[in-house]
Amino acid sequence: MLYNSNIVTNSPMILTPIGFVKSPLKEPTYERLNLKEIISEIVIDANLTEALDGLEGFSHIIVLYWMHRAKAERKNLKTHPMGRQDVLPQGIFVVRTPNRPNPIGKQTVRLLERRGNMLKVQGLDAIDGTPVIDIKPYIPGYDSATNATTPDWVIREEE
Repeated sequence: MLYNSNIVTNSPMILTPIGFVKSPLKEPTYERLNLKEIISEIVIDANLTEALDGLEGFSHIIVLYWMHRAKAERKNLKTHPMGRQDVLPQGIFVVRTPNRPNPIGKQTVRLLERRGNMLKVQGLDAIDGTPVIDIKPYIPGYDSATNATTPDWVIREEE
């Protein structure tokens, strides 16, 4: 049961995948791979093909997906970020662990090609067979925060 100041709900949410990932990544990995180079395909349900019209005009898209192979049980609400034992444990909503109450992944990827209901992308860290929940266009300025800050332990990757 979830609580907030005005709402009590115990009804489950129902999510239906709009498609699935075809990826060379076959198993979950926590190794530091160069995920930005991975080429994957997202196969969208054929009934939704028309919903992709115009996406070709964007160089990048945001992919929301269900990390279906993440650990179903979450005993600890804190973890060491990126497995770094030199950093104090942080709350799971502060890190990008897949082991969370709702294992939703979000990745901004380069859109390389669209063919009908297939999107060829670069930089998606989802494994083969991952259900895709939604696709959104990446809009500079709207999808990036001005003057954003992070704690010192966050590794800033080259863009």
